[in-house]
Amino acid sequence: MKPITLYDVARLAGVSYQTVSRVINQAEHVSARTREKVQRAMAELHYIPNRGAQQLAGKRTRTLGLITTDLALHAPSQIASAVKTRAGQAGCGTLISMVERHDLAACQGALQELLSQRVDGLLVNIPLDDEDAQALAAQARPTPVLFLDVSPTAAVDSLVFDAAQGAGLGAAQLLSLGHRHIALLGGPESSVSARARFAGWLAALDEAGLAPVARAHGDWSAASGYEKTHLLLASAPHTEAILVANDQMALGAIRACAEKGIRVPEQLSLVGYDDTADSAWFSPPLTTVRQAFKEAGERSVDWLLGGEAAGRSELSQTRCPVTLVVRGSTAAPGGQAIDGQTLAQRLNELAVLAARLERR
Repeated sequence: MKPITLYDVARLAGVSYQTVSRVINQAEHVSARTREKVQRAMAELHYIPNRGAQQLAGKRTRTLGLITTDLALHAPSQIASAVKTRAGQAGCGTLISMVERHDLAACQGALQELLSQRVDGLLVNIPLDDEDAQALAAQARPTPVLFLDVSPTAAVDSLVFDAAQGAGLGAAQLLSLGHRHIALLGGPESSVSARARFAGWLAALDEAGLAPVARAHGDWSAASGYEKTHLLLASAPHTEAILVANDQMALGAIRACAEKGIRVPEQLSLVGYDDTADSAWFSPPLTTVRQAFKEAGERSVDWLLGGEAAGRSELSQTRCPVTLVVRGSTAAPGGQAIDGQTLAQRLNELAVLAARLERR
């Protein structure tokens, strides 16, 4: 069967070949009536634009590239979904390259693959150290790149969640309830965001004159949360609360506590991080730090498509705020209520603590 061409669409729509091309490439100066005629003809003929031909011609493809980590994890999958949806609403496609290793060589390979397909912009949701992120941005030029998991010190365009704020909120929740024997369950030490959360916890505890009673690092999975919680409680059986670097590990921590006969929150409080869709349905519902993944994905696409990446001499570095969602996994030591006077005193102490951390 002979393939449908632009000329076939133009003939059915009663317009020129050039007009069909302008509609496909979403050029301006095409009337709404003409655009509708062309789109109707394309639908009737089941015509699909040849992206490969556009690439060979050096034209814009109206396509964004996303380099991401394991989409089995909640945060990357939520961001990828938001990116794809937002790009689609703007008439753009999304090419996704998922890398298993988070080293520079793997990311450079994914970057080259996407650049060879002439993407118009790139989003990188891989935890990268400053030097690696900067090297990747240099390799991509002149294609704009926005990074979603780098430190604020990286000299690249970035849109990241404020890890220090989030860690401070989680620690403040436990401190306000009166907990003093707090363990830390961080993410993998190779992750930029995991290191930032861990550093934020240590800073908050230090400002309160405390040190963690035990510490461990998981790999973001519920299985690692389960395993590491058993180790934490074995090394520090007097632990009153645990700060956990993501909700999936917190789920494993809840299971470990149940197996040891430890009631949450009556005997031990847990604070997670991310506010996944399922965290409100844990048993008990999880107190956690909310990161608005959908909004971050949408803002990233808007930045790339809104022309903000062009004609700038300064970097665009945005820190997205986070919020604390208090649910049933936290309570005062022993599960007892705190009287109003004590609560007011502790809240005042935490306000002073927050002010100190903000000045750092």
